[in-house]
Amino acid sequence: MCNRALSLLTVSLAGILLLAVVMCGCVGDQGGEATPTAEPTGTPVSGSLTVTGSTTVLPLAEQAAEAFMDANPEADIQVSGGGSSVGVQAVGEGTADIGMASRDLKDAEKEQYPDLVQYVVARDGIAIIINPENAVETLTVEQVRQIYTGEITNWNEVGGSDAEIVVVGRDSASGTRASFEDLVMDDQEFVATMLEKNSNGAIQQTIAGTPGAIGYVGLGYVDETVKGVKIDVEDTPVDPTVENVIAGTYPISRELNMFTSGEATGLAADYINYILSEKGQQIVADEGFVPVA
Repeated sequence: MCNRALSLLTVSLAGILLLAVVMCGCVGDQGGEATPTAEPTGTPVSGSLTVTGSTTVLPLAEQAAEAFMDANPEADIQVSGGGSSVGVQAVGEGTADIGMASRDLKDAEKEQYPDLVQYVVARDGIAIIINPENAVETLTVEQVRQIYTGEITNWNEVGGSDAEIVVVGRDSASGTRASFEDLVMDDQEFVATMLEKNSNGAIQQTIAGTPGAIGYVGLGYVDETVKGVKIDVEDTPVDPTVENVIAGTYPISRELNMFTSGEATGLAADYINYILSEKGQQIVADEGFVPVA
């Protein structure tokens, strides 16, 4: 009996040892192969966020913020305009979480705020707009530049009626103005009589109410109250449309950006990721801009 009991005990101990080895081996394999990942919980996010800057980016940022807050009631996102320069300065100096700009950073801004990170959230064309009563349909980029430098002062010089051209543009803080300078002005100065407005909407309203006026705005601001001028590209008139910006045939176009100080984290990252999501890019399209994702 003692020998039998001893044999059984030996077998049992061997079985336990084998089981322990197998179990240890499995844990070791799992630890080596598995990488912990954070699964989406679907839990609404919370916190507050301030977004400021470009009036071109403003409407899509506002709509995205409203949709985001509808899905996340504990989140508070405050969006305001002021111009691209205001947005870059605000995020660079820490008075806003996200800065909106309808242009790239200037060299001086890159030097002053080296930690800024760029997120391209949309593309946009800059439309040249005139009053619907104006008979002019097409201009070359050179003619637009000559109008804004003051070389061309009457609509009859570009195929229109005998009427003085009222030149309307943006203020110096505007990203749209900076992009217009890069894409159209070729380092030439604006005519001193140019009326400066502080938003796309203000230019749109001025053109709509002034028969002889010309202005430039983001594509999202072209509606039935104004007329978008076709741009002559190698004798082909090209309409200022989203489709032509996507196709690369409309020559006056730019990127729309959001900037954060360092990589976006927390609510700022959630918000920017939402704009770059399918739902967010649909808002981009609905606002008349060109999706990038």
